[in-house]
Amino acid sequence: MRAIKYILAGVLFGIVMVKSEAVSWYRIQEMFRFQSFHMYGIIGTAVLSGIIIVFAIKKLRLNDSSGRPIVFADKTGSWKNYLFGGLIFGLGWALTGACPGPIFVNIGYGYISMLIVAMGAVLGTYLYGVFVAR
Repeated sequence: MRAIKYILAGVLFGIVMVKSEAVSWYRIQEMFRFQSFHMYGIIGTAVLSGIIIVFAIKKLRLNDSSGRPIVFADKTGSWKNYLFGGLIFGLGWALTGACPGPIFVNIGYGYISMLIVAMGAVLGTYLYGVFVAR
């Protein structure tokens, strides 16, 4: 019964993604071809919201749902790692038309071909764990 709030949050996230057209393959292609500002506006809004929320969490010293303090760890990686990871992520996004969140929204929306993309994402995450995150 505790999981219901997470299920409802996921459903709400999916509705927002579909209504904003952030899961649209065509919108994503427009972004990568610099033909439309739509996706850049959505991403910019998400980044700005994230900055404000992280600032509020730090300033108000908020706790997670279990009552433990939320702690942000410093990043410990080379800029080369972030560049390489970003290139892989961006290429995958451009080729499939979906980043991780919209993959599952598209599956829920009925695009069964996204199951192949989801399997690739899970496989990539597994391989990262095997080779890098030891």
